[in-house]
Amino acid sequence: MTHTVKRYPNSRVATFDVGKIGKRKHHIAGLVEADVTLARKRIRDSIKSGEKISFTSWIVKVISDSIAENRSVQAINYGRGKQVVFDDVDISVPIEREVRGIKVPLVGVIRSSDKKSIADIHYEIETMKGRNVSSEDDYVLSQENSRKLNRIFFGLPQWVRLIVWRILLRNPFSIRKYIGTAMVTNVGMSGNHSGWIIPRSIHNLCIGVGSVCKKPWAFNGKLEIRSILNLTILVDHDVVDGLPAAKFTLTLIKNIEKAYGLR
Repeated sequence: MTHTVKRYPNSRVATFDVGKIGKRKHHIAGLVEADVTLARKRIRDSIKSGEKISFTSWIVKVISDSIAENRSVQAINYGRGKQVVFDDVDISVPIEREVRGIKVPLVGVIRSSDKKSIADIHYEIETMKGRNVSSEDDYVLSQENSRKLNRIFFGLPQWVRLIVWRILLRNPFSIRKYIGTAMVTNVGMSGNHSGWIIPRSIHNLCIGVGSVCKKPWAFNGKLEIRSILNLTILVDHDVVDGLPAAKFTLTLIKNIEKAYGLR
């Protein structure tokens, strides 16, 4: 029997922790669809006219501004019966990078993304993609980290790391500093098959961007073939009740379908 044994990336250790902590979150998941036909056309037209934007940067901007309209969805419980609701929206996104010949997802945090333009967000994402990364110890691309400290931390047994995580996640200000206030994952996926992702997250709010595919859709009273985006919205029910979560979801879908922010 032939087989191959290979070493998994060091960044996978962080994924182990996220999976473990994410299971303890009382996330409720909403699987929704949104028509992005108009948005995709306007993005193509904008790129042809010389604007430096992308579908990824646009969807991050739409999500950021939709959160800004419903800030309670990014609240973080604190102490006894208190919540911290940050004014700024800091979006955490996975950025695929090649480290020592292996493609790994590293974390990028876009600070105050609700106050930035689509072009600004695109520039930040491209800058993070182009940043020189020689070690997986650089876990957060958008801020300076101590590689030595990361190497020590992720070299500890998981039970020790989880104690440290538990202490870190008790403080809303530490959460915002290190991982942002919300997560957008698998941005920019496309394909011929319709599907949703169900991510694990340590964030109270996590948006999973699934596939974009062509399907029959009721539009202006007629049945047309449209480009439909599948979205998964995870909200921690310990933090947000169903009504605010539903209001945020409706705001997000409305903004997506009207091609928010695109000329």
